[in-house]
Amino acid sequence: MSGVVDALVIVAVVGLVVSRQFRPSRINTEKRWWTAPVVLALVALKQPGLLGADHHTASAALLVMELLLGAAVGAGLAWTTRIWSEADGTVWSKGSKATAAVWGVGIAVRVAVFLLGSVLGVRQDTPALLLALAATLLARSATLAWRLRTVRPMAPSAAIYGAGVSWSTRKEPV
Repeated sequence: MSGVVDALVIVAVVGLVVSRQFRPSRINTEKRWWTAPVVLALVALKQPGLLGADHHTASAALLVMELLLGAAVGAGLAWTTRIWSEADGTVWSKGSKATAAVWGVGIAVRVAVFLLGSVLGVRQDTPALLLALAATLLARSATLAWRLRTVRPMAPSAAIYGAGVSWSTRKEPV
């Protein structure tokens, strides 16, 4: 892929992931959560330029730093995501303000790693960024899957106070 297409793919993937994290979304507990990150990693590994041609050691060190950072950000995203289960057994998730902060810190640290590479004269191409993004999504999905084991269904809706009352007509006690 060309650099422009790579950039558009990365922006599209990040935009999709971020937009989906901040609105309530149903989690499909039956699907393979690792598929998308693995496909993204395979696309990254297929492309040339994963390691810089001139500075293999420094390039590999920066790549490892990116992967560890990606895993840490992914785990942070999962731990700051609110998850709950409805009475019918469906599981939902929604990012919080802390999730937005994790995204912001993750992007800032990635920019710092990129600047460090620039200072060292190490060229960092798109495959490294795609692989780091795959690590972020894989760690997030794996951590959420692990957290889902502890989610229990809510009590039946008839047992919940105010069940069956429209929120627009229900009055709060004074």
